[in-house]
Amino acid sequence: MPDRSLWITGPTLSGKTSRLIEQFCIRGQNLKSPLNEIVRPENSENILDDRPKIPDFLHTSPKILILAANANNRLDLMDRISEATSEQYPYHSTTPLGFFEDEVNLFWPLLIESLDLKAQFPLRLRPETEQELAGKVWRPHIEKGLLQQPGVTRERMIRRILDLFQLAAFSCTPIEETAMILQQGFEQVDSGEFYENIVELLQQWRHWCLQKGLLTYGIITELYWRYLLPNPNYQQYLIDRYPFLLADDVDEYPAIASDLCNFLLDNGTLGVFTYNPDGGIRLGLGADPEYLAELQKRCQIEVLDTEQNLATEIGEPIVELVLDTYSLNSSIFQLPAFLQLIQTRSRAALLRKTAEAIAKDIKLGIVEPQEVAIIAPGLDAIARYSLISILNYHGIAVDSLKDQRPLISYPTIRALLSLLTLVYPGLGRLVDRDAVAEMLVVLSQRSIGKAEKQTDGQENLQRTNDIDPVRAGLLADHCFYPDITHPHLLPIQAFSRWDRVGYQATRVYNQILEWIEEQRSQQEQRQLPNPIFLLDRAIQKFFMSSYLSFTELAALRELMETATHYWEVERRLQKSSQFSVTTSTPNDSLEEDLSSSTVEKFIQFLRKGVVSANPFPVRTIGYSPPAITLATVFQYRASRRCHRWQFWLDIGSPLWLSGGTATLYGAPLFLQSQLGNSWTIEDTQKSDRERLRKILLDLLSRVGSPVGYGNNSSANGSNEHRIFLCHSDLAVNGQEQTGPLLPLVYSSISNTA
Repeated sequence: MPDRSLWITGPTLSGKTSRLIEQFCIRGQNLKSPLNEIVRPENSENILDDRPKIPDFLHTSPKILILAANANNRLDLMDRISEATSEQYPYHSTTPLGFFEDEVNLFWPLLIESLDLKAQFPLRLRPETEQELAGKVWRPHIEKGLLQQPGVTRERMIRRILDLFQLAAFSCTPIEETAMILQQGFEQVDSGEFYENIVELLQQWRHWCLQKGLLTYGIITELYWRYLLPNPNYQQYLIDRYPFLLADDVDEYPAIASDLCNFLLDNGTLGVFTYNPDGGIRLGLGADPEYLAELQKRCQIEVLDTEQNLATEIGEPIVELVLDTYSLNSSIFQLPAFLQLIQTRSRAALLRKTAEAIAKDIKLGIVEPQEVAIIAPGLDAIARYSLISILNYHGIAVDSLKDQRPLISYPTIRALLSLLTLVYPGLGRLVDRDAVAEMLVVLSQRSIGKAEKQTDGQENLQRTNDIDPVRAGLLADHCFYPDITHPHLLPIQAFSRWDRVGYQATRVYNQILEWIEEQRSQQEQRQLPNPIFLLDRAIQKFFMSSYLSFTELAALRELMETATHYWEVERRLQKSSQFSVTTSTPNDSLEEDLSSSTVEKFIQFLRKGVVSANPFPVRTIGYSPPAITLATVFQYRASRRCHRWQFWLDIGSPLWLSGGTATLYGAPLFLQSQLGNSWTIEDTQKSDRERLRKILLDLLSRVGSPVGYGNNSSANGSNEHRIFLCHSDLAVNGQEQTGPLLPLVYSSISNTA
């Protein structure tokens, strides 16, 4: 019943999730769960024979559905629930997109029957693979110039179109109506044909994927709301399985999640929801907070007030100072002393001064590393590397949240790809002497002595290279035979002065050469099923015998996951794909050409830098040493962390207006409150100001002791909070800073650190 459901609302860190867990403990006991029925007191052997007979399949059947905003929040929520309930109640925990994917896979036979699809198990595409295949499917239209927009590259245009599919699916909008929504929203009457072409391409892409059993997040979501959720058989299953629903941070959910919740509530499911009016972190990326907020009309509302924090103390004056650009008093407003300014002329000097200030205070014992967060609207690779290097030099660990470092940037990955070119034929254009020299250096690396714990949480790896860069260069110059069809390494005697290489380097080089020749021989004899086996053998041979850091292991794991997924997709496409190699050749030569062609495409795919080293699980297991948090504004808010000291980097950057993340093309047009309406410049300015207000209030609310301390005092007994405004007069490109937070800089000149 609607009056039994609970809607918990409140600002950041007001205890919404804790209240959600309390409701889980209280109301979970009332469920007729098999686990509840078989619980018996200890030493009650006489009662064991009287307990009810329960089918085996019911013992672990979850009756509770728990939704979280993202994977990290889900893991944290699971840990807290397990601690509070001692894992007494079975439940199913997932994210909204994860739930849709699981349900589509589970009820794929129903979709096959209703859509008349080929009976094959579905395979979900990764975003980078999705974009690559979409570019191939749409190549005829691209060559005709039907997807051209001024200032938009081909890759960016393909990504925009795919994002439109996802946005339409999230908002329960048929893709056939996408052209009308875009034309009305952007008020571009003369672009009607262009938007119609987009709809045609999306329909073609959907049909192509479904015929081959390939799924994307957009297709999964559309299949769920359009075909699966209205199915009577599936509806009955959903009603019987989940009598209890908990949804945390629903302000981050897409509109389709509201339809799912409404259906469950209509059929007697008990719901508990948490909502942050100042949240909406994923607004512009598919979330629709206003539409989800309508669920509160069906629930009993419970409003939570936050404890005294900086947001309640100075939040409104700071927001007014930043947003009210016409206020005459803004120039004379004096910020509190705990807002200090770090100012330099150049950004390079700012990075060094900020890192040195943090290191100095940590060494003096004023603050602990886990109490410090560096937050920026955007972090480029140079800034991230500079901060981490300087802090690690001082013995301070840094926890960089999802830095999205390209997989190809790791030397171990480049070395493995070079190995592939030396084993499989026809890949000579993908390897050169520099790549071979790097491969020799990486493959000859070994650990010496015993690993010791380092400050960054990894092992202090004492390593040496049996083939140093100088010798590797000599060997590549004299012992590498470049060839388009069969590039290979020559025996070391091909180098007339091979005696100058040394015994150790010669021995290791001969071992590498012998191993490569052995793998090439097995490949010619068809003893290598696919390159995944070769990569696994190479990792076992050259890397597993030495100590590897967590980042290196993560890169290797991501490589294997990417390679496995790539060959699964390729295997699916080979069955009846227009991209498979011609079938007019004999079977043996076809298999060889197919493997080499796939390896070539895989190497070129990774060299584009579109794959990041973020494998699953997304966090380390076990002990993690105290570390400074380094993140963008979006990453920091999504992680739900809090710190006693915050360093707001690049305070003068205009990226603060967007929260450090780009809004998807056309995202505001697919909000339920905006469908069919035009989106003007005034709407954009209003949306940016509202987003900036939420960012400021959210960051101020998160100035406190890190999670894990039971009170407001820090690890060293201090409860002093600080916010450092880090500003450089010039941006990276040498231009003056013109960001929206400059009034904070002008008002804190007297508080210079």
